[in-house]
Amino acid sequence: MLAGKVALVTGGASGIGRATALRMAEEGARLLVADRDGEGATRTAAAIAQAGGQARGIAADVTREADVAAMVQAALETFGRLDCAFNNAGVAPAEAQPLAEIAAEEWARVININLTGVFLCLKHEIAAMRAGGAIVNTASIAGRIALPKAGAYVAAKHGVIGLTKVAALDHAKDGIRVNAICPGYVETPLASRSIERRREAILARVPLGRIGTVEDIAESVVWLCSDRAGFVTGEAIAVDGGHTAN
Repeated sequence: MLAGKVALVTGGASGIGRATALRMAEEGARLLVADRDGEGATRTAAAIAQAGGQARGIAADVTREADVAAMVQAALETFGRLDCAFNNAGVAPAEAQPLAEIAAEEWARVININLTGVFLCLKHEIAAMRAGGAIVNTASIAGRIALPKAGAYVAAKHGVIGLTKVAALDHAKDGIRVNAICPGYVETPLASRSIERRREAILARVPLGRIGTVEDIAESVVWLCSDRAGFVTGEAIAVDGGHTAN
């Protein structure tokens, strides 16, 4: 589905980002894998190369515009073009807290990584997609519904969906499609503590009766980046086993 395309993945050292990078490579993409954990990004790139693909791993902090610009430039220098991007880097709240108890520093941390980071990536990726392209942003079910005691995270993920729609409208004439995915609870290092504390309660809210896997999300991202989704833009697609259909 991605033969001949060059893709960029942020947050590619582990979890959803790593699984998606591997799946993109299986579908023929050449990859620039970025993460604040540069060694982890390099390990993902090495796994792609070991499987016969082409990839480069680099360190990048999506809250720093200079890092984002260098990341996109690295994709262009390494592979000559940029066709797809998966803006997946993100963090969970440090702890569950009512809104009035969230420290301003914690609010800024979550917003900067989960929302401003997506804006910076979009800004530089769109400028690099001279022949059109496809971008997928990681939102969350927390971008479609409210989750208690997660004010900064919910605000950021709602913001990602709004930003996705604006980018889709602003750059449709440039041949660039922009969509978001909204994962439900997925077995990742980021979500593991929350899932283990509340597994039975979570499962009770999921009509399909299971926790999601990173592969579930990867498949959706690959499709959205492919030409098979050529008439899909400005959408926020839930990949949550029916959680938000309740």
